[in-house]
Amino acid sequence: MKTPTVTRAAVLLLGCLMASVGEQTPSFLKVCHRSDPKLDECVMASVEGLRSHLVTGIPELRIPSCEPLEIKQLVLNQGHGAVSLTSTYKDIKVYGPTGFRLDAIRIDLDKKRVHIQLWLPALRMTSHYKITGRILILPITGSGYSEGNYTDINATCSLQGEHIDINGRTHFSVKYFDVKFSVGDAQLFLGDLFNGDKDLGDAMNLFLNRNWRNVAVDLQPLLEAQIGELLKMFSNNIYHKFTLDQLLPP
Repeated sequence: MKTPTVTRAAVLLLGCLMASVGEQTPSFLKVCHRSDPKLDECVMASVEGLRSHLVTGIPELRIPSCEPLEIKQLVLNQGHGAVSLTSTYKDIKVYGPTGFRLDAIRIDLDKKRVHIQLWLPALRMTSHYKITGRILILPITGSGYSEGNYTDINATCSLQGEHIDINGRTHFSVKYFDVKFSVGDAQLFLGDLFNGDKDLGDAMNLFLNRNWRNVAVDLQPLLEAQIGELLKMFSNNIYHKFTLDQLLPP
């Protein structure tokens, strides 16, 4: 089932945004100082200034094009409960992520915590999938083209950091990255289900679209944990290369 990918896409976009403070600042990037009493507002303004550049990508910040946002692969294994699946999604393309609304950024420098709230009106995603297992009471198997259309997407991220020493210089490092999400509505399509049996495939797609919320409940904790680990790795690739003073000058 493709519902999980929407959240990964939304949160990967957050990772793209957070990466923006990690280089020597280009002219279009608003620099924020950690002594600024309105640091949260400054960072939000900096992110808004990057929005138009996210469409084509920002080579100097090593940020690829986010329109569409391309994800090579997502593997999802859920072995118990009402949903028992082994599934792989490849060549994922996400359309619409730059239409985000950044609702809040809260930065606690003393506790080394960052909290982000993000909303997207709609995302469309395509991929090549392979799936086998059981959804609620029904077996499912298939391999082929998949598409999902999602609306009213809310993502909340909280990261806990620490200061570490790398070659005698202070760097920021993410200890954990907690992710929560919700989707208002979803329309799904999995092609070539049950070896191309049209009747069975149509029936399963109808079932998925009527019951996607019940399926998402079982998959969500696994996805949130997986996404958090991916974003922790993504963020630390940047934070470990640049010093704290480069990321957020005094």
